[in-house]
Amino acid sequence: MEGLVAEYEASGLGRQAFCNKHGLSLSTLNRHRKRQQMVSEPAGTSRWVAVELSETEQAPASQPNSELSVLLSSGRRIEVRGGFDPKVLQQLVRVLEQA
Repeated sequence: MEGLVAEYEASGLGRQAFCNKHGLSLSTLNRHRKRQQMVSEPAGTSRWVAVELSETEQAPASQPNSELSVLLSSGRRIEVRGGFDPKVLQQLVRVLEQA
């Protein structure tokens, strides 16, 4: 398990390209990565991740400019726009922390 994840990380390839090259399904690689992460990170710990800021057009003063986009290591994206319900976001964070 560790060997596959280490080989992927050292390859410099994207997940899909690595899987294609080695005849793996993307879900297999993702499962091994998740297991490796669970082994290497004790429960309740967190790790630092890189954050990239991007330039966006400024919204008119009459519109609040609240936008947040989080790209997860799985490739999934969470976007929060102005006018969101904070309780829904709190529930989402709780669910993600349990996963």
